[in-house]
Amino acid sequence: MTRPDFRRILTAAACLTGATLLAACSHISTAPPGMQLNEARATYGEPTHSCVNRNGERRVIWTMQPFGQQAWGATVDEQGRMGPVEQLLTDKRFAVLGQGTWTPEQVECEFGPPAEKGGVGLPSSMQIVWSYRYQQNGVWNSLMHVYFGQDGERVTRFHPGPDPMFDPDRRFFFG
Repeated sequence: MTRPDFRRILTAAACLTGATLLAACSHISTAPPGMQLNEARATYGEPTHSCVNRNGERRVIWTMQPFGQQAWGATVDEQGRMGPVEQLLTDKRFAVLGQGTWTPEQVECEFGPPAEKGGVGLPSSMQIVWSYRYQQNGVWNSLMHVYFGQDGERVTRFHPGPDPMFDPDRRFFFG
């Protein structure tokens, strides 16, 4: 039996660790403003959502929904350059829902697809609710619930609530 060459093993381990660290540092949140969208796609992967926002600008979103708590978005100009990449799922960003009228398409273009879609109320007064998983105030594991009213055409209210996915007392019984 031959003795392993420890220098090769250490060199390989160092290269793998360096590659892992480099990959970990390569995240869409680190993309500089002005980066070409094609370059961002090659470096960070395809956006999970693309749309035209309320201002007529092209918008791209990379989201961790349905189980993650982050989504990053940027506008793209006519030359294909991205503006600053911003975290979308924050209390400050959600506050914009209180200004003006918001349709489901506009909400999805602002925040990306929700973690959950559901409804609340009696069948005669059912409201559509979209829920976004995020950290309220950067601390609490929460869901931002966005209600679209009985017609499902516009936001009628929104509010945060605890995310049961992170509830340590949640019990699952099978059988």
